[in-house]
Amino acid sequence: MSDRDTHTEKMRALQAEQKKKTSEARDPGRGLVLVHTGNGKGKSSSAFGVIIRALGWKQKVGVVQFIKGKWITGEKQFFMSLKDQVDWHTMGDGFTWDTQDRNRDIAAAEAAFAKAREMMESGNYDLIVLDEINIALRYDYLDVAAVIDGLKARSDRTGVILTGRDARPELCQYADLVSEMTEVKHPFKAGIKAQRGIDF
Repeated sequence: MSDRDTHTEKMRALQAEQKKKTSEARDPGRGLVLVHTGNGKGKSSSAFGVIIRALGWKQKVGVVQFIKGKWITGEKQFFMSLKDQVDWHTMGDGFTWDTQDRNRDIAAAEAAFAKAREMMESGNYDLIVLDEINIALRYDYLDVAAVIDGLKARSDRTGVILTGRDARPELCQYADLVSEMTEVKHPFKAGIKAQRGIDF
């Protein structure tokens, strides 16, 4: 048997195995929970990519941002132009990196999660992104058990993506999918400032 024939047989076997797995896969009957975490860039960007995919299927999307940065971001400007399809909330002041007021940060995070929980339970959304919620959990501004309870109470229609580094192990265990972004190289370390359209 030639190398080409051997390769063809291997590919056929892989295709058959994949087809079998696909045919045996089941629909869970509920929206999935995805966690995007890790030290590398791309956690929120990946979630916004999933939003685009959902919008392509005419699905209704909600976003709750748990950290309000000082920058105007391209993604917010874009999705705010789609108000009929994307319900975007940056809660109150958000909690920022320079608040220096723990009680205020806790109150902002709790208000954001109360809004998120209301949205998740409403049955009005196919996808909700809880942007940077993992940071609020890392600093104990939210209780992980309360967040998981909120996810469990969501409408069967609703999938949820939770972003931010240092996702709590309990959350990762509950989630259907966990993706970890790993930093290999970053332009900031070479003295390159954040770029409009790439970083924000």
